[in-house]
Amino acid sequence: MSDKRPAGYSDKLYNEDLGPTPQTWTWYNIFAFWMSDVHSVGGYVFAASLFALGLASWQVLVALLVGICIVQLIANLVAKPSQQAGVPYPVICRLAFGVFGANIPAVIRGLIAVAWYGIQTYLASSALIIVVLRFFPDMAIYHDQSFMGLSYLGWLGFLALWTVQALVFWWGMEAIRRFIDWAGPAVYAVMFLLAAWIVWEAGWENISFTLEEKALSGWSAVWQVIVAIALVVSYFSGPTLNFGDFSRYCRSMSDVRRGNFWGLPINFLAFSLVTVVIVSGTLPIFGEMLHDPIATVARIDNTVAVLLGAFTFVTATIGINIVANFVSPAFDFANVAPSKISWRAGGMIAAVASIFITPWNLFNNPAVIHYTLDVLAAFIGPLFGILLVDFYLIKKQKIDVDALFNDTPQGRYWYSNGVNWIAVKALVPATLVGVAFTFIPWFSPIANFAWFTGCALGGLFYGVLASLPQTTARLETAVSTAS
Repeated sequence: MSDKRPAGYSDKLYNEDLGPTPQTWTWYNIFAFWMSDVHSVGGYVFAASLFALGLASWQVLVALLVGICIVQLIANLVAKPSQQAGVPYPVICRLAFGVFGANIPAVIRGLIAVAWYGIQTYLASSALIIVVLRFFPDMAIYHDQSFMGLSYLGWLGFLALWTVQALVFWWGMEAIRRFIDWAGPAVYAVMFLLAAWIVWEAGWENISFTLEEKALSGWSAVWQVIVAIALVVSYFSGPTLNFGDFSRYCRSMSDVRRGNFWGLPINFLAFSLVTVVIVSGTLPIFGEMLHDPIATVARIDNTVAVLLGAFTFVTATIGINIVANFVSPAFDFANVAPSKISWRAGGMIAAVASIFITPWNLFNNPAVIHYTLDVLAAFIGPLFGILLVDFYLIKKQKIDVDALFNDTPQGRYWYSNGVNWIAVKALVPATLVGVAFTFIPWFSPIANFAWFTGCALGGLFYGVLASLPQTTARLETAVSTAS
């Protein structure tokens, strides 16, 4: 990390990783980013689950397209301030929350990423274990002995993947860009091969695009379509919130929009259809419907296919973990103390923390994972609302980049002691609503819509509080003087 910083930039707010960066990425790099985010074991299971809601295939496709187009719209909105200023998500948060208050949304996103990073690494390690047991069945004895809730063999797989991901990350954003540029297409190639084999073995007449025997109709079907739309938006809410960490490297917003178009509606729809072909074909071939691609590959009586499949899904998980759960906390934790924590150090803090939370215990306890991650996720919706209302309606899409790194009371984003308490006051009640959805059974029918209500309430509360006479003058100063 360089000690050199532009004149007037505070070492409490700036380091080389957080500052404006050269913008060289093209639309394909954004397209590859979304491929890495979609093409994972979690994405596979999620897509299959939508086709198991009891809907007709065309209804599911409508829900997929509407949901993913909402995600595309949000991604375009979130991308603009970071692409405009060339800075990551936590630095853009300084616009609304103040130069020090930005640590609140940054740490929230970072903690969510740490939890999911550990869980994704644990899930992918099962693919490695399948390969090990396939070639070294005697090692099964180590699968029966455990430490801290994970078998010795499980530890081997988890730490192996943990190390590989850390190495890719340590090589820097350029290495990550190169990795995701080929990882997404590679996963597609193997998915198409697997789908072709499934169709060959099962016969096309046995492939169904509805993975549920019961058929819903009337209001029940309409409600499930609405729920499916909400699930799609919620699934992508984490990586979409910190999408600015990647859009900051793009040459233009037209590149961002083009990459989002091909990476979201086109890519997600194609991936979902291939997923359904594979899942549907497992029933006539194996006698049961398998929603886990690793389990499907493990059933194939071909060593090369098992190796290729395991390698592919490990690669896919590494891709999503790095782009969604490694890069984000790296910037988020670096933002807390830029002079002491570099981007690499921030990422390693997240990686080490993911071990100590023992994600296998978290994942294997549905109640714990539900309350832990859902409570954290309750913060995501309000953050979207606050950040978007601030940038588009309050700041009028104007950013003073130098002021983002100014920690003096004269700085345009200083507010009160470096914190915009208006944003904090909007965040708290909007978040409490999401928490209520999680803990109060009466709200369970609308629990899947926590993102939408949180986003709407966060934006509404912030807009109302910011329009009060005592706050309008201070916020308008940041608008009128920004470049």
